[in-house]
Amino acid sequence: MNARDVKTIDDAKKIITERKITHVKVGLFDNDGVMRGKYMSKSKFFSSLEHGFAFCDVVLGWDVKDQLYDNAQYTGWHTGYPDAPVRIIPESCRDVLDEDGMLLFIAEFTEDAEKVCPRATLRRVLQLADKMEFNVQAAFEYEFFLFNETPHSAREKGFSNLETITPDWFGYSMIRNSTYSGLYKSILAMGEKMDFPIESIHSETGPGVIEAAITVDHAINAADKAALFKTYMKVLAQKNDLLATFMAKWSNDYPGQSGHIHISLQNKDGSSAFFEANNDLNMSDIQRHFLAGQQRLMPEILCMIAPTINSYSRMVPGFWAPTEATWGVENRTTALRLIKGSEKSQRVEYRIGAADANPYLALAAALASGLYGIAQQWEPFDQVIGNAYDQQHPQELQLPHTLWEAAQRFKASNAAREMFGNEFVDHFTASREWEEREFRKHVTDWELNRYFEII
Repeated sequence: MNARDVKTIDDAKKIITERKITHVKVGLFDNDGVMRGKYMSKSKFFSSLEHGFAFCDVVLGWDVKDQLYDNAQYTGWHTGYPDAPVRIIPESCRDVLDEDGMLLFIAEFTEDAEKVCPRATLRRVLQLADKMEFNVQAAFEYEFFLFNETPHSAREKGFSNLETITPDWFGYSMIRNSTYSGLYKSILAMGEKMDFPIESIHSETGPGVIEAAITVDHAINAADKAALFKTYMKVLAQKNDLLATFMAKWSNDYPGQSGHIHISLQNKDGSSAFFEANNDLNMSDIQRHFLAGQQRLMPEILCMIAPTINSYSRMVPGFWAPTEATWGVENRTTALRLIKGSEKSQRVEYRIGAADANPYLALAAALASGLYGIAQQWEPFDQVIGNAYDQQHPQELQLPHTLWEAAQRFKASNAAREMFGNEFVDHFTASREWEEREFRKHVTDWELNRYFEII
């Protein structure tokens, strides 16, 4: 039995029995999209398939460095960090990179924890789409840098003077992907084995940077694939004495790293809800309202898409990242790129997305805002023609410039509370406020260089 043929609890038990394995891997994703998990015995797993299992809710109450939030209501010292119920998703079963016969299953929190669980948050948005009679197709594409470093060497160097795997600016290079064909083939093979197949992969502009586009799928599957790709791309790199980063911007000298999302809606009969051949730009009324919702709500929900301090270093003019909530047709200087095409290809590219975002939350934000626009029958602002960086845009389209500002906009957003629920908005806001406060505790290299001797 193939891992991706597993659809039910009985299927999961069958494949484990057939493979005669004693343990499986089970993982879930925290607020920041980091996969947390464990090996679980066969007997424990079989019981958990039927009844769920308990996972310490601290993974929803700490940051990427395992430091505990001091401002969250959902969990904390005041609750004692109890276990929270978790369900296993049988149909998420996958083979595992370099672990012959091993199986991986994704899980998600349930009951009260479900209100703040990232994967469950996306699932709730998709339930709304279903009620509105839409199916959602999505695909992620990621840029990431590779270094001739290890987790130890990078820390020993203080994350400076790191050696990229290739030098210089050389996007779409056949020399690079041929010279490093072994690496590229390993990435492609991993995608096939773990079912996040790569539609295309190439060197991007900048030293050591690669872009990989994951094949389109139903939205929840697309997010699973994106989250697993980010996780296991790091694993593959480290197994080859390399280090991968998905930071939004690791160096002032190079462009930031994107995590663009392509989205389209289908009607229940399988036809495109975005395509209308007789309309301007082939854009249906549904797509126009969807685009308007994404545009108008982007400033309010930006912290779900740009969730780290570093995210805001990427959004500078002239470096392939948008700076306002603009849209244009085939325009890569805008936050939303309308891709005019056939019934099969008509879609929106959500270009504000960065590589550091939690895929579940980034897609939830991009989709929910669009659905909100449909429900409100909003109209988008005028499209941008030409270079968006050189033009003035309405004040309503200005994006927050810091994580703190974005978190405050999110906390005050009635639309966000309507789309995601008060519990999620309060919890995620608290986590972003914590991130900003942690940053303010530290003295940066820039401050030392600027002030140490002179001030």
